[in-house]
Amino acid sequence: MRRAVLMLAAAIAGIGLFTGGLAWLLTDPKPPPGAGRGERLYYAYCVQCHGRDGRGSWRAALFLLRPGNLASPRVGAESDRYLFDIIKHGGSPIGRPGMPSFGYHLKDEDINDLVKHVRALSTQ
Repeated sequence: MRRAVLMLAAAIAGIGLFTGGLAWLLTDPKPPPGAGRGERLYYAYCVQCHGRDGRGSWRAALFLLRPGNLASPRVGAESDRYLFDIIKHGGSPIGRPGMPSFGYHLKDEDINDLVKHVRALSTQ
């Protein structure tokens, strides 16, 4: 009887450690203190796929997704209107179906703030 209780306690502790570690690993990163509105929006909506630095996230790789590298000079060369449209309408209208649309979730002012932050990523 005592051995069964010890095994049960060890199993519960093991499950607790596993789920605690998984929760720690999958916690969304927080924006740095003093982050601007665009950076906070980026952390809320974009960091899961594009990563903190805009080069891609390991989470996206788990699902075999290859999000665009926002830190590349090619993205920096795109017009603000292009970046605004791809954030608002997603990538499907231009043949890039992996990028979801955020026009339903974000106001135009929010998307403009995101575009400014993406510009900052492409200059780093």
